[in-house]
Amino acid sequence: MIYQKILTNLKTQCLICPRKCVLDNGQRGFCHVRKNKNGNIILDTYGYNTGLAIDPIEKKPLYQFYPTTGVLSFGTLGCNMGCQFCQNWETTKNKSDPKNFNQTSPEQIVSLALQHNCKSVAFTYNDPIIFFEYAIDTAKLCRQFGIKTVAVTSGFINPDPAMEFFSYMDAANIDLKAFSQDFYGKNCLAKLQPVLDTIKYVCNYTNCYVELTTMLIEGENDSDEEIKAECQWILDNVGPNIPLHFSSFTPRYKFDNRKPTEFSTLLKAYKIAKEIGLNYVYTGNLTNTETSTTYCKNCHNGIIIRNGYQLLQYNLDNQGHCKFCGTQCDGRF
Repeated sequence: MIYQKILTNLKTQCLICPRKCVLDNGQRGFCHVRKNKNGNIILDTYGYNTGLAIDPIEKKPLYQFYPTTGVLSFGTLGCNMGCQFCQNWETTKNKSDPKNFNQTSPEQIVSLALQHNCKSVAFTYNDPIIFFEYAIDTAKLCRQFGIKTVAVTSGFINPDPAMEFFSYMDAANIDLKAFSQDFYGKNCLAKLQPVLDTIKYVCNYTNCYVELTTMLIEGENDSDEEIKAECQWILDNVGPNIPLHFSSFTPRYKFDNRKPTEFSTLLKAYKIAKEIGLNYVYTGNLTNTETSTTYCKNCHNGIIIRNGYQLLQYNLDNQGHCKFCGTQCDGRF
């Protein structure tokens, strides 16, 4: 399905994301990769990517989606968010000709995943919402070969394309960047509510498995009040069993003069989330065994004990049941 509205004189509105960019013929949207060509919106980066890598699935981060398996990861150029702290700004803000980068068809991506025994393919590094057609075509082909698909996304997408996009995704890590419109407006040049709407939709109305990530920037989105409000919203709207990762910030892009996140900040948020009632909470980038471990929501024993991405102990059976009490761990195993 094509998500656009043709206006007049070759002027067309892109309807993929809430920006709804109105573009003259030849003009590019905010994301820089969706372009009006003779009255139709095209994806200028289809088939091009900035590199492929084989990662542990935990790096996405997904801690309860086929743990310890390999994932073939790739992304393209551009982004529909304007994050001033972007950790991948060299590619998301890159306005180079995509033809200067790698050309890899969906068929080639599937072939590489099979060749390297990857359980899944991840659309990551920049937001797959903007390379919608490339991601979906790849996902469709992955399913034919039994390969799972993963979207690492901001969730800043309109409802109709979200229905199509997430119907082809087996898992997603949705980046909830903060729980304040002030933060989203000032630091992401975007809006919070569409992201919350996406999270509710994907968690409650699709078969796509979801984990959430919030990167904490001290003095911006790490107050006790904001963390409590975020965790309470998660509990009330999608329940206690969705994993939540608090990750550390590294000075990058226009926030290169800020200080990195202290582990104590992550630990404080971790404890708040647990006190609110979320069953699966993690810290990322700065981590230790305690805050990397998956605990059984019933008996509270460590069922997947990690140090970061390193697996130390696995106490689940093949169906994901706790070996201590038999309770099912939420996720895909």
